[in-house]
Amino acid sequence: PNPFNPSTTIKYSLPEASSVKLTILDIQGREIMTLYDSEKPAGNYKVQWNGMDQQGNQVSAGVYFCRFEGGNFSQTIKIVYLR
Repeated sequence: PNPFNPSTTIKYSLPEASSVKLTILDIQGREIMTLYDSEKPAGNYKVQWNGMDQQGNQVSAGVYFCRFEGGNFSQTIKIVYLR
């Protein structure tokens, strides 16, 4: 769901095996959390983000972006974190 609190599930599908990178960016485009960065086989996947940054600190309420990069495809979605 969007907005979310305390966590959100990000779903994605891969038609073929590829390298996947899933990151959370703040409103200024700074990377605050890498959720996944590795090779994945074809299939459907779910990743949860609990509103924490890379150091384990709770992020502030606000707008964030989830950036998906896989194979030759990339997509960015807006997510809203509420406290």
